[in-house]
Amino acid sequence: MAYTTSPQLALRPLVHELPAYGAGRRATDATSAALASNESHYDPLPSVLEVVQTAARRMNRYPDSAAPALRAGIAAALDVVPDEVVVGPGSLGVLQQIIAAVCDPGDEIVFAWRSFEAYPILVSLAAARSVMVPLAADESHDLEAMAAAVTERTKVILVCTPNNPTGLTVEHGRMSEFLSSVPAHVLVVIDEAYVEFVAEEDPLDALALFRAHPNVCVLRTFSKAHGLAGLRVGFAIAHTDLADGLRRVGLPFAVTALAQEAALASLRATRELQERVALVADERNRVARALRRAGWAVVAGQANFVWLRTDDTLRERIVDHLEMHDILVRGYRGDGVRISLADTLTNDRVITALGDRSTFAAAR
Repeated sequence: MAYTTSPQLALRPLVHELPAYGAGRRATDATSAALASNESHYDPLPSVLEVVQTAARRMNRYPDSAAPALRAGIAAALDVVPDEVVVGPGSLGVLQQIIAAVCDPGDEIVFAWRSFEAYPILVSLAAARSVMVPLAADESHDLEAMAAAVTERTKVILVCTPNNPTGLTVEHGRMSEFLSSVPAHVLVVIDEAYVEFVAEEDPLDALALFRAHPNVCVLRTFSKAHGLAGLRVGFAIAHTDLADGLRRVGLPFAVTALAQEAALASLRATRELQERVALVADERNRVARALRRAGWAVVAGQANFVWLRTDDTLRERIVDHLEMHDILVRGYRGDGVRISLADTLTNDRVITALGDRSTFAAAR
């Protein structure tokens, strides 16, 4: 049979312009320390693993796309109603639903930079426009500059707290003041992927701000503290009109039955989760103190990683040097190095490999 030659299929022009998401490098052997992705380095919680193993026997069936049990569980845990809960494939998947539901081509989305590098990818995919507001000199969100960046085309503001990759949080008072200056038609998304790791005396209460402001939405995930990164499940707390719209634009069956069962089990495993989070927080503080004593500039981050602000020359040297010691970390061009936390022995490898900053910087 003869076939005619058809014209070459053409991708949308914006696809060629999309920045590539640089996922953290994976370890290729058991001796390598994979600290380039902010995932949990502990085994799954035993009670959660047991639930997943049982649920796996039913993986020939479609999940319930509405995730009623999980939404009810989240609502009960956070004192909201199920209609205010939207479940999706990770908080990033839910954020894509938010942008799809709210933004038309050419609309603007304001966020700090550097922040989560997937933000500009999702914005570009929606043919919207990223408005990147530089972080302040102390690595914090410059909320005043972000408010000043709002125009008539602004539809969404993203606030990542603790911020990825710097780890700093936004104070409650500053956030409340910021919201009072944001037009009511602009949706403010508070991205709290790392909220469980926050150990501040007076932390941001995003849910209180959600209840006080009809244009606030809160994003969270089960990928980090809960250790379910491989199952892809996150959620938003949104006012009911927005929540209904987010569910309408979501991909059906995007959150598997295994993920729903695991997330619900993890919500019940409060004590186990708190113990694990405490281990990470203790290691974060210990590693930060050790690196500061060695002369490295480490901010008081509140996530499951530490951040080193560097120029590009030092960034490349750090990444290459640690790789020579079988430690994989994440370098950000023009900004610095993010090192995810692991167990005590692995974190000690990082401290030892970096050594004294003055000696490291002088070495060739």
